[in-house]
Amino acid sequence: VQLQASGGGLVQAGGSLRLSCAASGPTFSSYTMGWFRQAPGKERDFVAAISWSYITTLYADNVRGRFTISRDNGKNTVYLQMTSLKPEDTAVYYCAAGRFPRVGVTRDVRDFGSWGQGTLVTVSS
Repeated sequence: VQLQASGGGLVQAGGSLRLSCAASGPTFSSYTMGWFRQAPGKERDFVAAISWSYITTLYADNVRGRFTISRDNGKNTVYLQMTSLKPEDTAVYYCAAGRFPRVGVTRDVRDFGSWGQGTLVTVSS
């Protein structure tokens, strides 16, 4: 699975952005999809994930209630709707596909095998 993330930009605190991640390949619908982020000088952190079956979503504690992950298997695309953005949300956001098809949703970065190039989100105070 090859991934292309987009939708990042500069937004004021309290604002919203929607990230998109377009996937190539016929098996997108079989993979858990996730979003991670990496701020300068920090490790890559889990943000959200959605199961291949749409049934299960996971969120990091610091985004739950503000961010929503969704997917459209017909369009081979996963989304991250971000609201009530805070300066601490500033980071490069990466989408990722699970390493193996038809497995349970996970927040472990080691369980993701394909990564997009990242899109920068900057939240000003």
